[in-house]
Amino acid sequence: MIPKGVIKKQRVLVVILSILILTTAILSAGIGYSSLSFDRLIPTLFGQGTFKEEFVLFSIRLPRIIITLLAGMALALSGAILQGITRNDLADPGIIGINSGAGVAISLFFLYSPIDPGSFVYMLPFMAFIGALLTAFFIYILSYNRKAGLQPVRLVLVGIGFSMALSGLMIVIISSTEREKVDFISKWLAGNIWGSDWPFILALLPWLIVLIPFTLYKANKLNILGLSQPVAIGVGMSLEKERIVLLLAAVALAASAVSVTGGIAFIGLMAPHIAKAIVGPRHQLFVPVAILIGGWLLLFADTIGRNVVEPNGIPAGIMVALIGAPYFMYLLLKK
Repeated sequence: MIPKGVIKKQRVLVVILSILILTTAILSAGIGYSSLSFDRLIPTLFGQGTFKEEFVLFSIRLPRIIITLLAGMALALSGAILQGITRNDLADPGIIGINSGAGVAISLFFLYSPIDPGSFVYMLPFMAFIGALLTAFFIYILSYNRKAGLQPVRLVLVGIGFSMALSGLMIVIISSTEREKVDFISKWLAGNIWGSDWPFILALLPWLIVLIPFTLYKANKLNILGLSQPVAIGVGMSLEKERIVLLLAAVALAASAVSVTGGIAFIGLMAPHIAKAIVGPRHQLFVPVAILIGGWLLLFADTIGRNVVEPNGIPAGIMVALIGAPYFMYLLLKK
């Protein structure tokens, strides 16, 4: 039984985070290389702006805001699932190599597909999913022990090794391709929000519509998995089946996000931790909060990053890493 005070606290946090996201989105829409005054946002949103105002808002700012928000949510949820099924607070799709696997698949598709990948917007998440799934499969196999089951610490170490190996493979790929295509891969590696157009939103949104309710439905399973292996087996849970199903969900979320935002790490590490610290470890309580925190973190990082240095700014992935890397070191030393 969840105390009513905790539920009330969660609802208040959801409202506060929603307001924070809305405020950051308004700020992000109004500032940038082509400024759009805040008093013109509402009229422009309802079709009463000039051609320039409507172009800046609907073709540049609004799609990017929505993409970063959705991608941050997907990465946060992926991190929450991974931490739950591995019982390891250091698990994150960027740290353990899943994002890198998706990146290699996207790079190969971009470089060697006979048709321009722009025509395959809706295929990009699937290509990323295949690369991420293969990576997750090998990490899982190498981290699994027949007697002890999945070993959480080993999973993180194997994942970091895969991440480094796949990063090396990306460098090999870069060194053997044309200059203009190298620029795309370099931007992807840096976590530059490159898929900032409406079709990319339609490519990413269905994954979240399906997998957010699915994860909340599996919240109790994640709670049990987070206790211990003997407890999970004792209550009659099919341990490996649940882990594999939830791992597939985590991989799909991470792959769909990085297919349009590039290699962004640490969102999936920080957002669940912050949410757990506020509302506790029950997944049905902290997962909705973590999703909102993840969306806000990436939106905030991108808003700051693209306005620090004009006109190109600093990639969101680098801004997130500046915050996330020290936090990761803190958790590593603490655990």
